[in-house]
Amino acid sequence: MSDPVRTAPPRIGFLAQVEHTGVEQLSGGVTSRGLEEGAALFRRAEELGYDVGYIRVRHLQDAVSSPLLYLAALGQHVRRIQLGTAVIPLRFENPGRLAEDLATADLLLGGRLRAGLSSGYSAHDAMYVRAFGESNGDVRDHVDRVLADLLSFLDGTVVSHADAHIEGVAPGTPLTVQPQVPGLRSRLAYGAATVERAEKVGEQGLSLQLATLAPDDGSGRSFEVLQREVIDAYRAASESAGHGPGYVSVSRQMVPVAHEEDLEQFVSLIPRERTAAAGSTKEHRGQEIGGRDAVFSEVVIDSPGVVAQALVADAAVQAADEIVLTLPFGATAEQELEVLSVFGDQVLPHLVTALV
Repeated sequence: MSDPVRTAPPRIGFLAQVEHTGVEQLSGGVTSRGLEEGAALFRRAEELGYDVGYIRVRHLQDAVSSPLLYLAALGQHVRRIQLGTAVIPLRFENPGRLAEDLATADLLLGGRLRAGLSSGYSAHDAMYVRAFGESNGDVRDHVDRVLADLLSFLDGTVVSHADAHIEGVAPGTPLTVQPQVPGLRSRLAYGAATVERAEKVGEQGLSLQLATLAPDDGSGRSFEVLQREVIDAYRAASESAGHGPGYVSVSRQMVPVAHEEDLEQFVSLIPRERTAAAGSTKEHRGQEIGGRDAVFSEVVIDSPGVVAQALVADAAVQAADEIVLTLPFGATAEQELEVLSVFGDQVLPHLVTALV
């Protein structure tokens, strides 16, 4: 592994699960308590100095399923912080419509969109067919085609020529997916967990998003080492393709606890989607959603100083351009705000100086 060379402190982001829950009928319409609580969380993050905030995307569940629509609305509540997704599953997307939505959302956000994309839930695809239709062949191949078309459309590829029936457009005029937004493609990221996929991401000139689990290759190597290998492969592929070193964000589930008496409430939340005993925080091996073998990262629940030390010592974090705090899934809105605030007030300042 090559030693990273930093010229600036890493950017700091967070990942939250915003839900549609608490829908209420009002005299003038309807509202969602969950969506309103999400907006409050992002406003607080902007006050604390976070650079970017991401929302988790899920279909047929309570988490936000239409992320670009929500982020466009959220942009009216915050003015500086960038807004993104982790991740939009391409299995369910039409590339032309997604290109239109990405570009429109980015215009509404003034160029602050940081969309993360990935494949989807290929290991248990059948439950989604009724709502989203059959995938075109193998899910992985289908996703690759969607991604290739999406990037082509964002690059302004001519998709057709006007005929005599398009009002106000001369017949024969080249047509591209609209709107075309400069710089949008350079802010797209892809969630790739393996060396092979990361190399493809680097070749395509996309940023790389890494989560809190990695595929288990059977080597027995630690989570950090596995992720660092993926980062190095991505950087090399990006450089070889002429895109420079690229951009890497890594997510970590860290819970800084300001008061010892608060420790128990957060330990009980870990894990929610980890195949280990409730409250287990150590790195461990298990199976991810879909049944594939995976290595799960350590979750540090401790004082802000211990959390900062763990991040600074992390081999993958050392090589990343952005650190993303994954808020505990299943936490209440008040608990999310507390973790976000303690991390922003007492951990973030250490990281900005220690990781330069």
